Amino acid sequence: MADNTIGHGRPKIYITPSDLGRRISARRILGHTEGRPVFGDVIGVLTSWDGGVLTVLNRAGEAVTIMEEALVAGKAVPPAPIRRTAPAPEDPGAVAMQRIAARGWPAVEAEPLGEWVLRASSGFTRRGNSAQTLGDPGMPLGAALDLVQEWYARRGLAAHVELTTPGSPEGLAELLAERGATEAETLVRTAPLAVLAGSTAEPSQVRLSRRADAAWMSRYRRVGGDPALERAARQVLHLSGERPPVPPSAGGPSVWFATLDVPGQEGPAAIGRCVIDGEWAGFGAIEVVPELRRRGLASELMAVLASRAAEEGARGAYLQVEAENSRAAALYDKLGFTTSYRYHYARLERVEA
Repeated sequence: MADNTIGHGRPKIYITPSDLGRRISARRILGHTEGRPVFGDVIGVLTSWDGGVLTVLNRAGEAVTIMEEALVAGKAVPPAPIRRTAPAPEDPGAVAMQRIAARGWPAVEAEPLGEWVLRASSGFTRRGNSAQTLGDPGMPLGAALDLVQEWYARRGLAAHVELTTPGSPEGLAELLAERGATEAETLVRTAPLAVLAGSTAEPSQVRLSRRADAAWMSRYRRVGGDPALERAARQVLHLSGERPPVPPSAGGPSVWFATLDVPGQEGPAAIGRCVIDGEWAGFGAIEVVPELRRRGLASELMAVLASRAAEEGARGAYLQVEAENSRAAALYDKLGFTTSYRYHYARLERVEA
């Protein structure tokens, strides 16, 4: 919105390129009317400062460019407040939520088998390398499982079957058990987005980015220095590399990466990822340096991501966590997440290709 006054006192510029990724408020000159400057304000994430041009992603997900010479005031500001009483959206049910989660963690390669989807990502995570079995495969279940095992064998992978109840066909669990499949349980936990909101009035040191940079990836424990896994991870994390993350106005999931540095710590102290898809925001890749745990870093990081997700229209939060991960469960309990449903990954023995 244009404004012809700067306010009381002399405006100052408190931001520099070192504030990249932080939420800022900026005022710039839009033009002149009758010899007087016309000012405009923007609040959002400072996503770039290059060649004398700043880019700020506003609440609507629109990139606002500011010429450095037109900037008259700027400062870092706290995360956008979230109304604490804002309710979560209606629970969409296990099938719909699994599909929302799949859009937020898309496999490098995906192939339909009837209503099922076979997914492969060079072994990076079971979510990215499993058959999602929602609905009818279009053939007898035994024949479908034969095709699943052969499909993964051709890629040098064991076959993992994502078994969701309700959602997967009746009798599939029994057939997998007959084939000796071993299972691992995953919990899908949800919460109103508002419960993640921080209460500080100070600007946060958490920085947001549309891309996972080298520092972020160095802290992500699931790649372990394996080049093939890292390539697959980058594709999955960036929505399969089909296109850069998009603003909510353009449709499709919107993804953000968060990084939190602390003095004296080499590399990020904490990282996280959030995917906004309509009313739901999915949280994942929450990592904190072991020696810095129990200091509220994960909570602060998730609060900033939640604030951004709320700005883009989300009201509910979800995450997927292995049932045996008691440390993560304790954090999510504290943050107000409850278990919505459970699903299993059934691992079948690898067959000859």
